[in-house]
Amino acid sequence: MDMPRNAFKQALANNEVQIGLWLGLANGYCAELAANADFDWLLIDGEHAPNDLRTILEQVQAIAPYQAQPVVRPPIGETELIKQYLDIGVQTLLVPMVDNAEQARATVRATRYPPEGVRGVGSALARASRWNSIPGYLDKADGEICLLVQIETREGLKNLDEIAAVEGVDGVFIGPADLSASLGHRGNPGHKEVQNAIEDGIRRIRQAGKAAGILSADRTLAKRYLELGCTFVAVGVDTSLLMGALKELATTFKGGETPANSAPSVY
Repeated sequence: MDMPRNAFKQALANNEVQIGLWLGLANGYCAELAANADFDWLLIDGEHAPNDLRTILEQVQAIAPYQAQPVVRPPIGETELIKQYLDIGVQTLLVPMVDNAEQARATVRATRYPPEGVRGVGSALARASRWNSIPGYLDKADGEICLLVQIETREGLKNLDEIAAVEGVDGVFIGPADLSASLGHRGNPGHKEVQNAIEDGIRRIRQAGKAAGILSADRTLAKRYLELGCTFVAVGVDTSLLMGALKELATTFKGGETPANSAPSVY
C-alpha cells in the first residue's frame, strides 16, 4: 500500500487556487454531500462545531473517495489533540489562535515525529499508517503534513511576519470573525479598518512566500481576496447554507420577508 499523497499541500506549493467549504453539521453523510459538490477542500470544524474525534474520523472517511481534501481545525493547538487527529489520517490541520512565532514552532513540532518533533509513535494503532500496512510510513509521514496557522487577533497581526517565517508552516489563514472582534468591530468584518488589516495581512503572507487563506460567505469579498492572491478560500458554510435555504422555503409558503444581513457575512 502506498503512502497517501496530500494533494492539498501540493496544490498550495504550486500556487493553485483551492476553493473550499466550511463543515459544521458534524455528520459524515453531510460531509459526503459537500464532497460530491466538487469543492477542492472541506474544513471540518472542531473548534466551534459539535465535533469530537469519532465524528471527525467519520467525516474524513466519508470524504476519502472524493477529490475534495479534508482540512481539520482542532479547538486548540495542543500536542495531544494534534497527535490524535494525525493518527486517524488527517494530513492537513488549521490551528486557530496562533499569536506568535513560538506557538507556530510548537505546533510544527507537534506534527512531526522525533527527532524533528514530538509526535508520539503509535502507528500500529493508526489509520494514518493503515495499521502499519504502509511501508516506511514513519519516514514519509512528516512530508505529507500540511500545517496552516490561523491569525485572528491584533497580537497575531503584529507578529504575522515572524509567524509566516516559521519553517514547517505551509500557509497562514486570516480569521475575519475573531479579527474583527479583536479590532473593536465585532460582527462587522466588512468594516474598513478590518478590511485594511486583512488586505495588508494577505500581502505580508504572500511576501513571506506562504499560501494565504481566508473564509468569507460574502461572494464579493471572497472574489476580492482571490484577486489579492489568496490561494485557499472557503466561500460558504454548510450550516448557513442550509439555514438560508430553509428560511427561504418557509417564507415562500408562509409569507413575510427573509431578513437580509446588514453586514458582510463571514459564516
